[in-house]
Amino acid sequence: MDVTLIGGGWDVAAQTECLLPFLTAASARAGGGTPRIAFVWVDEGDGTHWGSRWVELLTKVGSVDAVDVAVPIGSSLDAARLDGVEGLFVCGGLTPAYAEALTPAAADIRRVVDAGLPYAGSSAGAAVAARVAVVGGYLDNGRVVCPPDAAEDLEEVTVVAGLALVDPMVDVHSSAWGTLPRLAVALRKSDGTRVGLGLDEDTAWHLTDSGAEVLGRNAVHELRVDGDAIVWRMTP
Repeated sequence: MDVTLIGGGWDVAAQTECLLPFLTAASARAGGGTPRIAFVWVDEGDGTHWGSRWVELLTKVGSVDAVDVAVPIGSSLDAARLDGVEGLFVCGGLTPAYAEALTPAAADIRRVVDAGLPYAGSSAGAAVAARVAVVGGYLDNGRVVCPPDAAEDLEEVTVVAGLALVDPMVDVHSSAWGTLPRLAVALRKSDGTRVGLGLDEDTAWHLTDSGAEVLGRNAVHELRVDGDAIVWRMTP
């Protein structure tokens, strides 16, 4: 397994550090050549081509053969479109729409990732990788827990089934958007999930069979349920 989850952001130097392990793993699957990377993004119909933003960013890290996999909002990913690629990158955008588009193909995505296909996700692409995904909201029973601008078009903090590539719940843009309290609330709403990771922008949590590491210029915030309390630890 090789999973890279990024909290968003566009700083080239930090993103290079975050993305290099993903690109290295994909290149290895391509026999040392230029890897074919599927860039999966949800077309929200507003004229924004989310895929092109991350293609441009990743090509600053190294050479890629980009495969555009746009999924119209309200529809589901056809997993057959991932055939023959050496890496899977899930882009950012409206997180509830990404969950709706990708979770019907979750079993197929898990199968190829478990078989060694490198996965990277930024922002929404990181949040939906969790077993239980926090997809937005800013209220907890009407009480404000994070800025409304981070709500993702939802009011109450909302969790749904994710791709189950990683066990911890994941929220993104943690320091920049003030979403750590939302992650704490989401943990309380989830049956059985006891660990949450709040990813700062320009920062990645990189998980392989050998363990996990934090990459980039900011921090990963670990929230862990401990009885009636939630314990916070920041790395680095």
